[in-house]
Amino acid sequence: GVRMRMEGREEMQGAVGLRCTWDIPPPAGTQAKWVRLNVGGTVFLTTRQTLCREQKSFLCRLCQGEELQSDRDETGAYLIDRDPTYFGPILNFLRHGKLVLDKDMAEEGILEEAEFYNIGPLIRIIKDRMEEKDYTVTQVPPKHVYRVLQCQEEELTQMVSTMSDGWRFEQLVNIGSSYNYGNEDQTEFLCVVSKELYNSPNGLSSEPSHKAKVRSTLL
Repeated sequence: GVRMRMEGREEMQGAVGLRCTWDIPPPAGTQAKWVRLNVGGTVFLTTRQTLCREQKSFLCRLCQGEELQSDRDETGAYLIDRDPTYFGPILNFLRHGKLVLDKDMAEEGILEEAEFYNIGPLIRIIKDRMEEKDYTVTQVPPKHVYRVLQCQEEELTQMVSTMSDGWRFEQLVNIGSSYNYGNEDQTEFLCVVSKELYNSPNGLSSEPSHKAKVRSTLL
């Protein structure tokens, strides 16, 4: 009877020792080192050390079992009702600190899970990546639209001075006095103007405000 009591006490000390020196990885083969997680029906096997890389995360609190009383399945795995598709990249991030995604995996999905598990550094990385993508999408080079406007010499000054909405004067072509207005010849000009057109919802809504006749929209 005495011997059994002694063995029981040694086991107790071993267990207490493990809990106190958690920063030092426990010796290989120690059961407590490995943690099974059942995420939406898919089982993941990892270590406590990995799950606790991010101290504030739900996963760290879960495997420390302080505040969260999580249900376990029949194998003893912690049950988490989340999508397993996005859990792989999250677990890999905790393992090696990099976000690795399959090309068809949506970053929004990972962000949703990272926020649920409260993994701060990963949330920041994904948001940065999404912002970069948005930036490159909006940085489409502008199209140059050219217009050729026909006007008479006396209208020219007024036309150039009233050009607005981003239209820029490019070139003036003298086409001589091919039209006869009344008794006097008027010199006719073709005025080439250009505009940078961004992919805005309005498209080509802004028209130059002048009386000149628009010969063609594109040169």
